[in-house]
Amino acid sequence: MITITVINRTRMTCFNQLLYRIGFSTLQDFLSLSEQARGKMLDDTIVHVVDDDEFMRNSIDDLLRSVGYTVRLYARAEDFLAAEVSDAPGCLIVDVRMPGPSGLELQALLAERNNRLPVILMSGYGDVRMSVQAMKAGAVDFIEKPFRDQEMLETVASAVRTWKASAATADQLPELRKRYDALTAREREVMKLVCQGMMNKQIAGSLNIQQTTVKFHRSAVMTKMMAGSLAELTRMAALLEG
Repeated sequence: MITITVINRTRMTCFNQLLYRIGFSTLQDFLSLSEQARGKMLDDTIVHVVDDDEFMRNSIDDLLRSVGYTVRLYARAEDFLAAEVSDAPGCLIVDVRMPGPSGLELQALLAERNNRLPVILMSGYGDVRMSVQAMKAGAVDFIEKPFRDQEMLETVASAVRTWKASAATADQLPELRKRYDALTAREREVMKLVCQGMMNKQIAGSLNIQQTTVKFHRSAVMTKMMAGSLAELTRMAALLEG
């Protein structure tokens, strides 16, 4: 049996929202699954957390275990690299600033090894350009500390879905190219600058157009590319650049 520990009312709300996002209306619907089915859904998923801050590691561990995830903790990037990491569904949560290899450097090392584990970077010192750099390097999200429990749970759930869909990446390219081809020349210019981390005011100055015009083109880009967030649009751009 899966034991669900409710830490507090806030985490119970987060758990209910997580259940909804993975297709269950109520906790009873989830519990009505067979033990084998529940195990397949959550127990096979492993979330790896790399952070030199012991308190932060343990807090994330408590949160994720409270909703059924299996969690592995590492104090440094070297510890994770030395571990035998299975090819089970999951993701990697890593702090940007750590002794030894940083989170961005660990992300680069994993890319060199063709490791498909989705990476979530987190930092208390993040900025737009750092987050864009992380996204262009393949991170699925960038979280600023302190974060809300709900934000972390939703990000992890999204990353796990990314892992499961990674095999289909090659099949996505023709569709992404089709969407990109539907953009106007100006929309492509705006998309490029948005994915570089530029703000609307900066884009307006660069292209010598009004901010309201930038907002219009930016909205059109998000709609035509079917991107739900800047992070998703940036990943699409990285895939298109190949």
